Amino acid sequence: MTIHDGETVPALTAFGVGTMLRIGPVSHEVFFLASVTMVIDGQVKEVMGRALMVKMWVEKHRPQTVGDIRGQPAVINRLKAYSEQGTFPHLLFAGPPGTGKTTAAIALTRDVFQDSFRDNILEMNASDERGLDSIRNKVKQFAKTSPLGGATFKVIFLDEADALTSDAQGALRRIMEQYSETCRFILSCNYSSKVIEPIQSRCAVFRFRPLANDQIAKQITDISDSEDVTLDDDAKNAIINVSQGDLRKAITALQVAASLDKHVTRTLIYETTATAPPEQLHDFLLACKRDGFHPARRRLQTILDKYGLAGTDFINQLHRAMYDTEFLEELQKLELTEMLAQVDFRLVEGGGEALQLDAMCSNVCRLLSD
Repeated sequence: MTIHDGETVPALTAFGVGTMLRIGPVSHEVFFLASVTMVIDGQVKEVMGRALMVKMWVEKHRPQTVGDIRGQPAVINRLKAYSEQGTFPHLLFAGPPGTGKTTAAIALTRDVFQDSFRDNILEMNASDERGLDSIRNKVKQFAKTSPLGGATFKVIFLDEADALTSDAQGALRRIMEQYSETCRFILSCNYSSKVIEPIQSRCAVFRFRPLANDQIAKQITDISDSEDVTLDDDAKNAIINVSQGDLRKAITALQVAASLDKHVTRTLIYETTATAPPEQLHDFLLACKRDGFHPARRRLQTILDKYGLAGTDFINQLHRAMYDTEFLEELQKLELTEMLAQVDFRLVEGGGEALQLDAMCSNVCRLLSD
């Protein structure tokens, strides 16, 4: 379901059943309007309580300067040099989601422009405005205007630039050449191979990597302390396991769990992130090995129901957990990996989920049977 600015919809939230949810004009603000049923003059009426604004922790704790960014030491050191010089070339940030690409782009621009930051930057998500018209009209018009506040150039930040069409990338290449004196481009993408070579050659390329476990642990510990949340050590490890190097995913998981209980436990993390704990997946593999098809199939269904997993989610999580199992031999892991890849492909291509998961279960039983 898509919710637009100012729209009010019924929602089930931490504030209780019947709470109304409204998305505010700023994308990272969510308003919860608590609805209360009261008896007034003998009639049952619903009275709306005061609005409670909940700011997304991802935005609330986003680093404001390049020096505040955690992780990516090689990238940050080069960006610090740019911020000290007050200028930079066209930049291309490539890497997985949640590794700091958008944060780095905004922080660098803020460091360079200071108070005139908002006047000299155009932010666009190329996955929404990916066509030729958007590049020719919106981007070109902004690039043609003069910088404000004494700045020597303006910045156009194109997020998810790998979603631009080939024609749009061709037009962008020409604009980057034509207005390079007064405009700098910062492009971010998940896959640099989807950005045409002429654009890559015009940019300084920065490769962002998934954050290390200790960096994610430090960040979520600091956030939990500042938000008065009690975070168990095993819950912290669960967040690290769930996020897989994606800091945005880790912070969101912490906020969702904390909205239900200020004491965040390991069980709560796995339940609110739709992730099966590794030991549950190990038990499934053990059931396939020792108990046979029907007990293993029942255990599979229990996991799907309890954690609300889709078929592809279960396949990916089982694939990750499989390598930590001590009762599987190396050859068995290799055969299971190949089989899981085939099942995942069939599910993505539209195969029936129930039948594909049953087939997967039967194949696992066959491969692991003593």
